[in-house]
Amino acid sequence: MTDEEHPPGNRLDEVAEAAARAFRLLPAPPRGNSAPRPPAHRIATDPDTVERDLIKLVLTLVELLRQLMERQALQRVDAGDLTEEQEERLGAALMILHDRMTELCARYDLSMRDLNLDLGPLGTLLPPAD
Repeated sequence: MTDEEHPPGNRLDEVAEAAARAFRLLPAPPRGNSAPRPPAHRIATDPDTVERDLIKLVLTLVELLRQLMERQALQRVDAGDLTEEQEERLGAALMILHDRMTELCARYDLSMRDLNLDLGPLGTLLPPAD
């Protein structure tokens, strides 16, 4: 898509910039009533944290998918679409995936809360934990 199809300041740009700030890829925007800064032409990365930041991004995406799968599974259970055996297998698989996520977070010194990106005015990526 061209620049004309995505005018500056649209929601997609805001989400992308907020996600990049969350991973410290772009400097934080200036505070106060200053003029908006032009888009960065380069990604500023810290070689010492790039692996951890990449792991954080991947785990965030996996956690988002895990939560979506969990919601879909609950809807299917409520609708009666699954047999009792399928419900048990699905529940066990989701619990194992959650345990693996917790292990990977611990390995990289992250908490599940660290995976919930702050998207600025859009709120957080993931719903709050129950």
